[in-house]
Amino acid sequence: EFNQYRVIRSMKNRFGSTNEIGVFEMRSDGLSEVGNPSLLFLESSSDSSGSAIGAVLQGSRVVFVEVQALVVERESEGGPLRRVANGIKKPRLDMLCAVLSRKGGVFLGNKDVFVNVVGGLTINDPAIDLAVCAAIKSSVSDKVLSKDVIYFGEVGLTGEIRGTWGIDAIIKEAERSGYKNLIVGRMKVGSSKKVNIRKIMRVTSI
Repeated sequence: EFNQYRVIRSMKNRFGSTNEIGVFEMRSDGLSEVGNPSLLFLESSSDSSGSAIGAVLQGSRVVFVEVQALVVERESEGGPLRRVANGIKKPRLDMLCAVLSRKGGVFLGNKDVFVNVVGGLTINDPAIDLAVCAAIKSSVSDKVLSKDVIYFGEVGLTGEIRGTWGIDAIIKEAERSGYKNLIVGRMKVGSSKKVNIRKIMRVTSI
């Protein structure tokens, strides 16, 4: 939960998929459903470096979230490096930092890394990996990423970027929400070829 909003997640569903989420706003007359959670999670997205927009599937619902990263170089050696993850699992962040250092040309061996999924949502979908890596690299290079780009893909230990299921739903929702550019893992796009997306870039490695 965060501010006046509440996120409800189904863990068991006899008649449908699990891991569905509902987002509600607390008002004076009770809870009111938020029809498009992506607008909530992205309503004040940052225009600074270290920010990327990722796409995830929560049950059958497509949600776009802002991933923020702050990378701080240490002035002196000593003590373990800090890897702080809010919204994703810390072991996942540890792995992504190692892959970026080894395969992505982003050395993090002397830097503390802080990652946050804005809005208080907890993401278990590995498709958020690419957005996390993009945000970290943006922070290191101090370059602002375009807010017109959605990142969607799982990053493996060898640095490869894999496509995950649900790409057609992601593309259609991106079009409906006004996004024109997607960077995704290598995957097959089905009927979504007909939608009005300006550019879908399929990348194979970090």
